[in-house]
Amino acid sequence: MTRAAALFLAIFTGFTGLVYQVTWQKYLATLLGSHSEATAAVLGIFLGGLSLGYSVFGTITTRLVDRAAARGKSPNLLLVYGGIEAGIGLYALAFPWLFRGMLNVSHMLPHGNSGIGFIGDVIVAALLIGPPTVLMGSTIPVLTQALSRSIEDATRFHAFVYGLNTVGAFVGALAAGFYVVPQFGLDGTVFRMGIINLCAGAGYAILGMGRRSAPAPSAAEPPGEEAEVSGAAIYLLVALLIGFAMMTLETTLIRLAGLSFGSSQFTFSMVVAAFVFSIAIGGLSVSGLSQIPKGILVADLWALVAVLWGLYFLLPQAPYWVYLLRLTLEDTNEAFYVYQFTSFAMLIAVIGIPVFMSGVTLPLLFHHLRREYGELGSLAGRLYSWNTLGSLLGALIGGYLLFYWFNLHHVYRFALAALIISAALTTVRVYRMRTLGVVGVLPILLLLAIQPPWYETILTLGVFRQTERAPDAYDGYENFVNRYMVPMDNRLRMYDDGPNTTVGIFEEQDGNSTSLTIRVNGKSDGNTSGDYVTMTFAAILPAIMADENKNAFVIGWGTGMTAGTLGVLDTVEEVVVAEISRAVIRSAPLFDRYNHNASRNPKVKLVQGDAYRVLTSSERKYDIIVSEPSNPWVVGVEMLFSREFLELARERLAPGGVYAQWFHHYETDDETLDLVLRTYASVFEHVSVWVAQEHDFIILGSSGRSAALDFYRVVERAGKPPYKGPLSTMGMNRPSELLVRELLPVGVLHATELEGPLHTLYHPILSDIAGKAFYRRAQGHIPFTGYGEPARIGAKNSMWRRYLDYVGGRLPDEERSAVIEATLGYGRPHGISMLAKWMAESPDSPEFRTAHQSALMWLRRNIKDVNDPEGILEDLRTLYGENQPGIGKSLNAEDAWRLSEAYTSFYFHGAPFNEQALRGAWARCQNQIRSEEACRARVAIEAKSNLKMMLGDEASFEKSVRSCMREARAGPQFCQHGEQQAAKLLRGDLSGFAGREANPRSPL
Repeated sequence: MTRAAALFLAIFTGFTGLVYQVTWQKYLATLLGSHSEATAAVLGIFLGGLSLGYSVFGTITTRLVDRAAARGKSPNLLLVYGGIEAGIGLYALAFPWLFRGMLNVSHMLPHGNSGIGFIGDVIVAALLIGPPTVLMGSTIPVLTQALSRSIEDATRFHAFVYGLNTVGAFVGALAAGFYVVPQFGLDGTVFRMGIINLCAGAGYAILGMGRRSAPAPSAAEPPGEEAEVSGAAIYLLVALLIGFAMMTLETTLIRLAGLSFGSSQFTFSMVVAAFVFSIAIGGLSVSGLSQIPKGILVADLWALVAVLWGLYFLLPQAPYWVYLLRLTLEDTNEAFYVYQFTSFAMLIAVIGIPVFMSGVTLPLLFHHLRREYGELGSLAGRLYSWNTLGSLLGALIGGYLLFYWFNLHHVYRFALAALIISAALTTVRVYRMRTLGVVGVLPILLLLAIQPPWYETILTLGVFRQTERAPDAYDGYENFVNRYMVPMDNRLRMYDDGPNTTVGIFEEQDGNSTSLTIRVNGKSDGNTSGDYVTMTFAAILPAIMADENKNAFVIGWGTGMTAGTLGVLDTVEEVVVAEISRAVIRSAPLFDRYNHNASRNPKVKLVQGDAYRVLTSSERKYDIIVSEPSNPWVVGVEMLFSREFLELARERLAPGGVYAQWFHHYETDDETLDLVLRTYASVFEHVSVWVAQEHDFIILGSSGRSAALDFYRVVERAGKPPYKGPLSTMGMNRPSELLVRELLPVGVLHATELEGPLHTLYHPILSDIAGKAFYRRAQGHIPFTGYGEPARIGAKNSMWRRYLDYVGGRLPDEERSAVIEATLGYGRPHGISMLAKWMAESPDSPEFRTAHQSALMWLRRNIKDVNDPEGILEDLRTLYGENQPGIGKSLNAEDAWRLSEAYTSFYFHGAPFNEQALRGAWARCQNQIRSEEACRARVAIEAKSNLKMMLGDEASFEKSVRSCMREARAGPQFCQHGEQQAAKLLRGDLSGFAGREANPRSPL
């Protein structure tokens, strides 16, 4: 009973150990950065601490056994282990305070030389997580010795400890990525894990105090002939090689899974969990063997080699099979979890058997070695110390250094070669075939070296982002490759697997011109043609807005177009670019013909490193900072959207400086957009949002009021070199075509009620929310701000309206038509609003008729199921009226609904609708409400369009609801239900009203 309880508690200690690893990685990204060197350093410290712990506690366990034996007693190792677990728990409870203290120490270290500064921070990181990881290394040696009653009993209970502890780690891997860290944050997670460790420690202590003494297992009985072995060093070397191989394979498969599923935190968690689960099952399987034949270890290792060799040819097909899986599931939240579960099952089906075999090896090695030693703790400690040392080498060499010179398939072969050598060494040792083993392994290694490389095109094209079903998608992998991949082979200009990213450069044909696309980990991160406006606008807009623009800092190189645009401005003296990927840096010269030779511009300084760390170590002030990271669901990117990083960027801005942040509408949702905007507004006092292209926008944060609101300076600079040229290439030939892109003027965002949490380094939630939105292929919408205080501030600070006042209140018809055409060209509905305002002014010119036809075409193309585009324009013209709309026309609830829909969908701060016109519609509609359904429609409309801000405060809104119920002649029960529904609506819950699904944001 005691042993069963102790093994049960081992599940929880394994659970906390894996959660700690994930959480500490996120903590230390603040200290070291999120680049590959930092990841390798943290994993190295963690594995190094475990290795040291296995060795140290193996020796300590031996001494405790010897001392107890000298006194004729049995050592109370469960009590000792309870104290160790309690120590881990206490350390975890104190970790948040220790981390912040050591972070202050790091800030005091000199970081002028990035290499020396990084080494100093690695030492600080080792001091932080080294002690608890050493304590975690006690589990295997101490519990193996404590729970084994005899030498013959040792193998079985060693496998139990190893397997069940690993089962806990499997659960921890999934829980940390999918729930615990997003739900509780870093501090909350380590606190809860600390409590679990304290409870486990108390449990072991109670078990230790209640257990009767029993003689410790020893080697007093002579070893049997079957188990007799010698040359323990060979087996320890085999353990090291297996650790190296499996950690290298895990790193390689995480990278390959990122290219197949997308490199999100969910993919990382699934691969780690699949590895840990298979290892756990392998370890537990040994505990069920009553007898262990002499050759089973040799057979297991050679079978492992054979299976992994076969997988070498299957794994590159993974993107295709993931693509098929994605096609079978819907874009819903429920399907997201089905997708993750099915993906995990696919991983187990593919890598489960070989990883299961690797999980068998350590218990089998322990079995071969156990009779050579007089105690078990030291044996288990040495074995796992060497294996973990191999894992450490796998993390540093196989998971990092080898990628400086080799690609994924090469690194996979290095891991397989290590397993071949370990299998050969085991064969030589067990069967004493020294010459045959050496001679036999050389041809196998040579054959491995000449295997064909993996198919690079399918790995880099990001098939996981494809949403359309190919007509012959299910006709098999070969047909899919020949039909869709082979034509892209001659367009692949570069492929490189760097230490943390896989980069592919493709040449695209666009009519008679060509462009280049950079794909990082399978995701397109820029095209020199399709993304030209966004990348150029991200440079020019803050340069125009900032007080000065001598020094610029750019986050992410990509195509180099943003840095190149800044680099050719006469006023800019230096552009520092922080790029995390060495592979992207290697590709930089390929884009020189598109980005003003940015890689050869002496003003452009390209720095390899994590942007957070580069900015932290810099003491300079920048006039312009531009952030163009990848999408926030990508691992490591969410740090750049955190409040702490934004605060750091604000501190690095010179007076009057501007921080420009790219973001997107596609593959995201309203919750993600709100979180990004809310966090941004919590840091910068002056925030505006500008449209770059249809699905891209730029968020500007200014360190001074003049940089945010100096309208005259913007107009003046836009018309002069060096800004006029780049603006013209983007189709902005007039100041009006620039200013119309202002989506949310300064002050609007702060006046808008965006309630909810912030995204911080200590509670990172963005990648979780964004990852789920990416799966759903959702479309995000900027929050509706055309009511109350946001609308008032928007009208006051809108640069477009101020420009109209500047030019006399109205643009010439030709310019007005050109602006409307341009606005519709980049997919925004503002052009429709401006045309409707023009209609309200009774226009009669050829330019109006041209713009009118363009507006009708745009409505037919962009509004689903539109039957009456002229009716939409007429509704919008009505909303620009001076008084109540539709004089002499009877309005009902449906008419009011339609006008509210138009109001929220097409509102533009530069040309705001007349609130009185919409109020008038509701006043005329009110007398028509005579039914419960119409009344409910009215309530839904008012909540949907946030009209409670127009019609009065919440009390007035609820009063109008009750009035509506009385007018509908409903009974008291319905009135009470209506008030409950109104309360729901005030919280933003619009389900179940008027038989339709209301969206409080623009459907566009």
